[in-house]
Amino acid sequence: MPATAKICGLSTPETLDAAIAGGASHVGFVFFPPSPRNLSFEMAAGLAGRVPGHVRTVGVLVNPDDGLLEAAIGAARLDAVQLHEVTPERGAAIRKRFGRETWAVVAVKTRADLEGTRAYRSAADKILYDAKTPDDASRPGGMGLRFDWSLLDGFGHPLPWALSGGLTPDNAAEAARRTGARLVDVSSGVESAPGVKDVDKIAAFLQAVARS
Repeated sequence: MPATAKICGLSTPETLDAAIAGGASHVGFVFFPPSPRNLSFEMAAGLAGRVPGHVRTVGVLVNPDDGLLEAAIGAARLDAVQLHEVTPERGAAIRKRFGRETWAVVAVKTRADLEGTRAYRSAADKILYDAKTPDDASRPGGMGLRFDWSLLDGFGHPLPWALSGGLTPDNAAEAARRTGARLVDVSSGVESAPGVKDVDKIAAFLQAVARS
């Protein structure tokens, strides 16, 4: 079966509609002010109202407190929460309290980074492998960085998983075939400028994934 795709960091009706029309299985809304893709709760609510039932909504949050989680889940009708910079203990607490599918983001640069996924076995429903950003970066993802996919070779994944980091319409199919990922996640790779999604790039990405 071909892989499916999440288009992340959507912020306008036009680009959201393009993702849905192109066959995205998931759409991502960012709640993190340093990101150029950050949404207000009002904006998120308007976009969420356009999402059909067969497409899952994912909230992207960085070490969020319970108040932010509650507001984001309510506004965007989130099916899942994608958690950056959250410990396994905190992830487990969020999963238990909010009852949403929980994705733990694991930042990857070396094979040793993958070992950290095992701690999330009882704390998350899915692992999202993303490229590790520089220590002085203003945000933990969405920067177009790619990690060495060969690091995943032979790794025993403790949970269902998805692939992110530096994906584009040009390498999406290769990424899915090379790694075996059944879900690929893109943000900056379908933009014309930081935070500005491009409907043609979204369509091209989804077509490439469908061919994988």
